Amino acid sequence: MKRSCLLLIASCFAFAADDSYPAALFQKHCATCHQNSDGAGRIPQIEELKALPSRVILRTLESGAMKQQASVLSANERTFVANWLGKPVITELQHEQIVNACPPGAAWKNASGWTGWSPDLVNTRFQSAREAKLSAADVPRLKPKWVFAFPDATSMRAQPAVYRGRVFVGGQDGTVYSLDAATGCTHWSTVVNAEVRSGMAVGEIAGKPTIFFGDSSGYYYALDGQTGKTLWQLRLIDHPAAKGTATPVFYRGRVYIGATALEEGLGLAPDYVCCVSRGSESAVDAATGKVIWQRYTIAEEAKSQPNNKRGAPVMGPSGAGVWNTATLDPAHDTMYINTGDNFSDPTTSTSDAIMALSMSTGEILWWKQFTAKDAWNNSCGFFMASDGSRTVSSMVPGPNVEVNEKCPDSDGPDFDFASSSILVQLPKGRRALLVGQKSGMVYAVDPDRKGEMLWQARAGEGGNAGGIEWGMASDGRNVYAAVADVGFKIAPETGQRVIDSTKGGGIVAYRVDNGAQMWRTPPPGCGQKTECSPAQSAAVTGIPGVVFSGALDGHLRAYATDTGKIIWDYDTAHEFKTINGVPGHGGAIDGPGPVVVDGMVYALSGRSNRYLGGNVLIAFSKEP
Repeated sequence: MKRSCLLLIASCFAFAADDSYPAALFQKHCATCHQNSDGAGRIPQIEELKALPSRVILRTLESGAMKQQASVLSANERTFVANWLGKPVITELQHEQIVNACPPGAAWKNASGWTGWSPDLVNTRFQSAREAKLSAADVPRLKPKWVFAFPDATSMRAQPAVYRGRVFVGGQDGTVYSLDAATGCTHWSTVVNAEVRSGMAVGEIAGKPTIFFGDSSGYYYALDGQTGKTLWQLRLIDHPAAKGTATPVFYRGRVYIGATALEEGLGLAPDYVCCVSRGSESAVDAATGKVIWQRYTIAEEAKSQPNNKRGAPVMGPSGAGVWNTATLDPAHDTMYINTGDNFSDPTTSTSDAIMALSMSTGEILWWKQFTAKDAWNNSCGFFMASDGSRTVSSMVPGPNVEVNEKCPDSDGPDFDFASSSILVQLPKGRRALLVGQKSGMVYAVDPDRKGEMLWQARAGEGGNAGGIEWGMASDGRNVYAAVADVGFKIAPETGQRVIDSTKGGGIVAYRVDNGAQMWRTPPPGCGQKTECSPAQSAAVTGIPGVVFSGALDGHLRAYATDTGKIIWDYDTAHEFKTINGVPGHGGAIDGPGPVVVDGMVYALSGRSNRYLGGNVLIAFSKEP
């Protein structure tokens, strides 16, 4: 592609969500050069572009020759065009191509593991003393042992998995690595179609380790754990905004995968008719990638609805995506998923809900909704200003903005569930599902009485970027909830929306049996850092006596489970000397939480998009 190409025209398209939308983006912004030229000036034509991997096209749009011309497109729109044009090509690198390669023929180790979003099927995010091999007394002595940097990355979203002495992790450029857990050297490297978006999961098929994960174009993959060779790939939602966010969970030859689309982001496109995608959960044959069953969270497909009160056309119902990992209860042939909000009207009773499904068939057994009439998309896009007024848009800078005409009439609070449920045992044989919501609430419900409420507690204020974001942890006695509650304010000198460094963060512990608050620890604060948020949106991780919580200010902290006292604090937001020679820098910690295995703590650092970008995986171990 040459610099002379994309037309600088504002995006404005009247298409519902199918391939017509990225095709229209291309027609509006690219066709003048790439479709109507005779090939003079070395401008590649559309047929040539369609032969390229989509990741190559995306990289050209975001950081290459077409960066300036593509700047009028949103990040989602650039992804849509790249995925529509390009091919989902997967490349396994040869051993001699790998920087920092491990010695060939290295054997698997008989070691502990963390093989999914949680080390167990019930999503406690708690590692036992036997597997952690790290005590509360050891934690204050944690120091970086090795650091691995990801090229062309500013955000780290794919929680690693650790299995038999190897760390499996993916990067923003679509590269998946098998690293040695002790040294950080690279066993193999494979490049998939797009940014690795979900966490990694590991399962054995016919005695061979297999890696499962999703990417930002909505594809899910299975790779051979020994070689990185692709075994299968599939897309569970046929939509240009599909995202592989939910970490798969492996159990007895099946992989259970949640699916969603980031279609709510398209609400801002002026003539886009929102919305048609709907969430789902699927059981997939782990060996072949064949879908055994797929259950949609909304039974009916979207159709044209009456115009909203502002006169904008509407498609619906939509949304109720599954962003999170399923919680499995094999003894009862039951699994539990949590759903997101609706993207458009009409609203449904299955959004912002816990849903219980049969593991065997996908049949919906029961569901419980926590926030009704929550239809929201980015055309509504408001964050709370620090003075409490509802006047600061998430997308449009400045204090004097209006709601976009395509905001649903429901104009919900965007209180979807990004985190998984935690299944715990209670006294006298009873059980509880624990779940945290963006509303700031923590709930305990009875899974054996169709979600009957046991207790509820307010952990935070909640909001569009608030409450409990990516997940809690539980040691069986307490549940530990970190609070996001990202704050924004208007900078008086520019009139622009900026991060409020005094808002958000903190962590709280509740008893699982009755919801009594055991302790609450406020955030230490940003100090003199600018463009800093103390919010703690990343998932929490526990070991006996300690819970770890990362923050958007770049700090990873350890808290004593009995008092909430901070016993270790490491600021990741600085440059690192890396094991693979790639320049490395830490930043905000968001999304995945740390993984603790065999005396090591593996933590990702870096989250751009308003916060501190970074590109590192840090492996901590205790000093002698």
